[in-house]
Amino acid sequence: MKVKDVICAVGRSGYMHRDLMAIKGGAKQDGFIFHGKPVSPGFRRIAEPATIISVMLALDDGQIAFGDCADVILAGVAGRDPAFHAEDHIDYMRREIADFLRGRDVAKFRAHAEEMDRHTRGGKPLHTAIRYGITQALLHATALAGKLTMTEVIAREYGTKIAAAPIPILASCHKDDPLQLDRVILKRVELLPHASFTLVKDHVGLQGEKLLDFARQVAKRIKEIGDADYRPRIHLDVYGTLGELFAMKLEPLADYIGRVRDAAAPYSLLVESPIIAKTQQEQIDSFKRLRELLKKKGIAVELIADEWCNTLEDIKLFADVAASDCVQIKTPDLGGINNTIEAVIYCKTKRMGAGLGGTANETDQSSRITTHIGLACGPDFMLSKPGLGADEALMIQTNEMARTLATLQARR
Repeated sequence: MKVKDVICAVGRSGYMHRDLMAIKGGAKQDGFIFHGKPVSPGFRRIAEPATIISVMLALDDGQIAFGDCADVILAGVAGRDPAFHAEDHIDYMRREIADFLRGRDVAKFRAHAEEMDRHTRGGKPLHTAIRYGITQALLHATALAGKLTMTEVIAREYGTKIAAAPIPILASCHKDDPLQLDRVILKRVELLPHASFTLVKDHVGLQGEKLLDFARQVAKRIKEIGDADYRPRIHLDVYGTLGELFAMKLEPLADYIGRVRDAAAPYSLLVESPIIAKTQQEQIDSFKRLRELLKKKGIAVELIADEWCNTLEDIKLFADVAASDCVQIKTPDLGGINNTIEAVIYCKTKRMGAGLGGTANETDQSSRITTHIGLACGPDFMLSKPGLGADEALMIQTNEMARTLATLQARR
């Protein structure tokens, strides 16, 4: 089966772009927007609608495979590519990328994905969003050509064992929407609520009181309305605000994390991005030291690395030195999905926790394809996406896993 033609279309992402550095720099908030000039690469406004490019591969039997080029909400920081704007890339995709893909035999996925991930433009790697979308389309094409699920294609080409049950999901919720929290509790989501704590004063509190109260309220609500046997894990993404609050002094920071753990009791706690350092090496060193302090103090909290852990090579580095308990494998940041697949596999070989993540800024298709990676590779959990509505993302991912597992069971 070969690629007969390549069709590209501009579309919407599941969320927005937000310039984290401008927001942390004091930009004045007005509803969802912020007044001031953007700071991070690629941004035209501090908060702006994000766009995607759907890459459709028309196969010679008439079937259409597709993937979506998307990037993360907080683009352009901590080593990430600039914010992606579809209109800046669509002509290049329709000309050069289309010519590069036409005529390819898609019986196999991996070699084509690796080649596309290495492809350059003007001597530089393609934007991560482009590599992400094209490799999704190639995986879909191989599945269609072989009359297989995408899960089976990955397992076959990477030698993995397909999961026997759905992968746990971390529900990504708005921290200011208690009704949404109620819904994910009633749906018995395995991890919640992620939330987003990006500003010390507004979200964490100058004494850390707001984050403590939030953790306490989440635990209280689980007890109030959750089933008696429901024991989710509480996950909080704090975007480096704890490092800011404690001026990177790790001893008091560790003590504070212990207080958050106590507030979340009796549920186990995961804290993502407690610090965002200025360099990758500083990030690794700080994470390792913080882990050591937590262990010494008997504080049972899992630390998740995100920033400065953007590529397959980054993830291997964090895993090799055991810099954190878990890494978020933020799928668009890794470019080709072949890198995401290898990242999950590598983390498992190193006994590093693997959160198969991504961003609210993705699409329904990229989310479905991520679930196939999850079923084929077995991460510890997956982040709900796209969007921050939780319900829709949970539906997309849960149903895709259910359909795939039922299909595989029927074939057996």
